[in-house]
Amino acid sequence: MSPEEYLLPGGVSINALPKISLHDHLDGGLRPGTIIELAQAIDFALPSTVPADLAEWFADQANSGSLVEYLKTFDVTCAVMQTAEGLTRVAREFVEDLVADGVIYGEVRWAPEQHLTRGLTLDQTVEAVQAGIEAGIATAAAAGHSIKIGQLITAMRHADRSLEIAELAVRHRTAGVVGFDIAGAELGFPAHNHRDAFEFLATAFMPVTVHAGEADGLESIRGALFDGRALRLGHGVRIAEDIVVGRQDDDDNTYVTLGPVAQWVRDREIALELSPSSNLQTGAIAAWGDDLLDHPFDLLYQLGFRVTVNTDNRLMSATTLSKELAMLSDAFGYDVDDLEVFQLNAAQAAFLPLEEREELADAIVAGFEGV
Repeated sequence: MSPEEYLLPGGVSINALPKISLHDHLDGGLRPGTIIELAQAIDFALPSTVPADLAEWFADQANSGSLVEYLKTFDVTCAVMQTAEGLTRVAREFVEDLVADGVIYGEVRWAPEQHLTRGLTLDQTVEAVQAGIEAGIATAAAAGHSIKIGQLITAMRHADRSLEIAELAVRHRTAGVVGFDIAGAELGFPAHNHRDAFEFLATAFMPVTVHAGEADGLESIRGALFDGRALRLGHGVRIAEDIVVGRQDDDDNTYVTLGPVAQWVRDREIALELSPSSNLQTGAIAAWGDDLLDHPFDLLYQLGFRVTVNTDNRLMSATTLSKELAMLSDAFGYDVDDLEVFQLNAAQAAFLPLEEREELADAIVAGFEGV
């Protein structure tokens, strides 16, 4: 089934534009029909066995305004991703769905430690996902499409296996893994709990992104930068708490003051992996409102932060990267040039060698040229 097409004013297809996806969870991007088939194979009970109804259930559950409640939907998806066959199929379809949406480079993040209940080892889970990724890439190539995919190996911040998972990531860095992440419940589980893992990753020169500034504020972002040595911030939307916007009493001009954390993130061009729909669902922007127009995305963009656009979890948010870009365009009046900036930001922030990032940027420019 083809994804819904999204158009810019003037008729430009966003779907057809080359795009880069940096923040996209494997267990948040399953096809409902696949969940049903895999669940039947292991006798796992689902809220519905009708694909459209199951998709609606996920969207409804995710629209809770709470990250904790939002994360409960992953109990279902993870349950059907406990075998090599299941992981490989999910990864293959994940890539195929990115290709269908015009993505030319994607980083897929997932937590191997959550896929061990049926006897797989950590290494076997990574190998199974990589097999699916390579199958998806091959299918795309046979259809005349080119896509690159890298794995981001994720440790769960509420658990105590982060060093082991960091070692796993480094062990597979020549077999599909491009970086490391920590995810899960953010509030109460600071990055410094995982200092040993981050120390190990630093000595191995493994790139790190950290979920921060979503369910917790500036202290979490500080921890991601200081303890995690993060090159990117997973979401990072609450960096806006360190920005003051106002007017002088006798002046109509607006002034903006950046606090030290915001200044550091902007000046060092640390990419923000912003996910508009998800940020609304989890209440990450509650301090500013509950509508996309309230999202600090445009403020951050106008101030020169390296903003990127992402889906987070396509299933839970009933979204695609094209849809996220269309929503931002509708809300803030962005045109094709703005969308190109977002993709170039993502190319520059990708966990790839410089030469490959430059090739990605060239592909983005070529795809947008003349539009």
